[in-house]
Amino acid sequence: MDVEPSIGAALSRDIAKGELVEQELTRFIEVRDRKRRLQERDRAEEEAWRESTRKANALREAELREQWSSFHLDQAARHRATLEALAAHHEERAEELMGGGDAA
Repeated sequence: MDVEPSIGAALSRDIAKGELVEQELTRFIEVRDRKRRLQERDRAEEEAWRESTRKANALREAELREQWSSFHLDQAARHRATLEALAAHHEERAEELMGGGDAA
């Protein structure tokens, strides 16, 4: 007894197989899309972190430049005062020596 397969049996099977493939493709696309979105988010977060770090470093460098500038100006004033006092001392000593005073 030969039983012929029904006319739509092969077609039905192919459709079911196609639906499985379509589900796998959809799943593959969703996974890739999720990974892409995560990478974009990570990239955006990293860029924001870099920008924040750059700004913080620039601010710190500006503060350090200001502190060093202040230090050097203060140091110059200290040297000037010391050198002026030293020069005045030597001028007085020279006058004493040249005046024939009672310098020893």
